[in-house]
Amino acid sequence: MWTPWWVETENLRYEGIVKAIAEDIGNGRLQPGERLPPQRDVAFRLGLALGTVTRAYAEAERRGLLIAQVGRGSFIAEIPALEQERRIDFSHNLPPAAPARAYFAGAFSQLRRRSDLLDELNYGPPEGWERDRRAGQAWIAMVTSGWEGPDWRKIICCVGAQQAMLFAVEAATPRGSPLIAEEGTFWGLHDLVSYTGHRLVPAALDHEGLRPDALEQAARTSGARVAYILPFQNPTARVMSLERRNAIVEVARRLDLLLIEDDLYSAFGADGGPPPIAALAPERTFYINGVSKVLAPGLRTAYLAPPPGDSHQRIVTAIRATMYCPPNLGAGIVSQWIKDGAAEEIRLAVKAEMRARVAMAQDILGARMEPPSTGESLHVWLPMPTADAEAITRRALRRRVEPTPPKAPL
Repeated sequence: MWTPWWVETENLRYEGIVKAIAEDIGNGRLQPGERLPPQRDVAFRLGLALGTVTRAYAEAERRGLLIAQVGRGSFIAEIPALEQERRIDFSHNLPPAAPARAYFAGAFSQLRRRSDLLDELNYGPPEGWERDRRAGQAWIAMVTSGWEGPDWRKIICCVGAQQAMLFAVEAATPRGSPLIAEEGTFWGLHDLVSYTGHRLVPAALDHEGLRPDALEQAARTSGARVAYILPFQNPTARVMSLERRNAIVEVARRLDLLLIEDDLYSAFGADGGPPPIAALAPERTFYINGVSKVLAPGLRTAYLAPPPGDSHQRIVTAIRATMYCPPNLGAGIVSQWIKDGAAEEIRLAVKAEMRARVAMAQDILGARMEPPSTGESLHVWLPMPTADAEAITRRALRRRVEPTPPKAPL
């Protein structure tokens, strides 16, 4: 007979039982339609008050995990047949595919006619072909406001922004050392530091993202010398003003901190918005941008510009040691699109679609949703207590809808 396990949290023992039901549904130990033991039996076996178990069963029913039938007992809720066939995935930040798909056939046709096509089938330089690095500078100038981008000679082509983050973190600070990040940050950074062994140090957010005073406090208390920053914050969709960016730079210069600026969402910033932090403090900023959130993630093309010093050569050495050189075809398509204007056409189409989707989300979610700083965002933020977020996630998963799961604070 099924017996729940739980972790006591002050007086919320019933929450532990609810958690056990949800997790055993997820791992298959409890199947749809299965009858749970009577509440009195569970209370006796666990040494709990009957009221605690009754409350747990009622809460599980409220969350859609159980169905209570008078005179028969409590049963694991069935998933409707339609929902078993359909899966809606909100767990990845993906641009709509249609704008890029319309240009794919033409991109391959143009590649086939290029006189340097054989270069795409050969090894390239570890930092990428010159044409792709020049295209990277043009892309950055296109998606940022009033900045021509870093010198193309400083740009290193990477296999997506996640790889660029890895190279930047490892070039900036030794493994095992502390790394400052916003207290609610991009989930991919958690995966990265679990691999590298860095220790994340949380710094508080406000309505513009990272607070300068929180950055200073985190640096002074932890001894960290590097901070990972998202000017267009993920997951909250908050955007730093120019004043905030200048304040972050002032703290970084005063404490001699290095900054890793993940500017992947710059394409969704407001026209005429503030320049990147790297434009304000190029001497201490690793700058990351790319096309995954605008053109297509499968092209795996991102750009990393380290600050002056030996970081550039260290990253090139890491590329030689791990992959020899970046793949050519994805970057070749991106460079072609940047050159012929298709990239900008795709970007404008994606931005228009995002405006419509954000407005739709606002209509549906209302006050539950924090309005993003810009009306063009791939993600929106629903602030709520962690327990509520976990409960909503479980209910959504049972209905074949996958949100980005809540993460505990750093």
